[in-house]
Amino acid sequence: MEWSDLPLSRSAIDRAGVRRTEPGLLDRLVDDPQARVVLVRRGLVATVPGPVADQVMLAVLPPAKVVPVVGPAAEWLLLGVADDGTAYLGLHVPEPEAHADLEGIPDEEPFAVVAPHLRWSPLREIGTDLSPQDVGLATTAVALAAWHASHPRCPRCGSATVVEESGWVRRCTQDGSLHYPRTDPAVIMAVTDVDDRLLLGHAATWSPGRFSTLAGYVEPGEPLEQAVRREVREEVGVLVGDVEYVSSQPWPFPASLMLGFRGRALTTEVTVDGVEVTQARWFTRRELDDAVRAAEVVLPSRTSIARALIEDWFGGPLTGPVEGPGWSEGR
Repeated sequence: MEWSDLPLSRSAIDRAGVRRTEPGLLDRLVDDPQARVVLVRRGLVATVPGPVADQVMLAVLPPAKVVPVVGPAAEWLLLGVADDGTAYLGLHVPEPEAHADLEGIPDEEPFAVVAPHLRWSPLREIGTDLSPQDVGLATTAVALAAWHASHPRCPRCGSATVVEESGWVRRCTQDGSLHYPRTDPAVIMAVTDVDDRLLLGHAATWSPGRFSTLAGYVEPGEPLEQAVRREVREEVGVLVGDVEYVSSQPWPFPASLMLGFRGRALTTEVTVDGVEVTQARWFTRRELDDAVRAAEVVLPSRTSIARALIEDWFGGPLTGPVEGPGWSEGR
């Protein structure tokens, strides 16, 4: 497979980093009829039906349609600029109760009037449908909105923070300290043994039959290769030797970067930790194919790097049930 084709890594938008400090930039773009806005609410992005049945596209609205709903105090985010010069803004949509005083807009859905075809979609489900430009816009909008929602106050003194640099910095109003969006690196690994069997695990929080590659967050001061070895040993008791980097993919749920690896196991005895992982087993290609076709094993969605790692080892697509909307995995 082409690792550059990972669903959420296909970004084709200029993030316009050099423009973020332009004085008054966001005010000008909000007044620009050519600009477009991407909406995020509770980690979901606004979408509209696509030209093909059961397909969706990212909803991009002119600012003039958005301002009456969110008001003049909205915190706008510069997501990037397209090749044709169109500037794209992100906006975290407040909860409906914040708009109860707006005439003609139902309390249950503030955008029901201005955008009646709007729906809210999780990136896990629609990532493979979106164009490269829309993927870049959506992943950035979701990650930035989550960071802003969770950092209204300064971690140093607790004072309020305000948005600066086009949504890419928050400044403390008391001590002047600057705070930047964070990204949490996590390793995810396709571990194989000497017989080229693949190791998959079942997390304690998943429904029966769901299996995926092992994964975990990188600890402070830890090299990525050591993180791979540590996570596998902690979760399933298997020792890993050689580790090879494969590819990465943003995973804004809320702020992860998944770093994909292959690892070669030195041992094969499995002892799950019983806390994070409750089952783990080795699969041959025939065993995994049969289990997926029989719906005994449910694999992660095609949006995830986990699915790409599994099918890269398998040598092609696997056909069978995949994760649904209730999937709680961070991979």
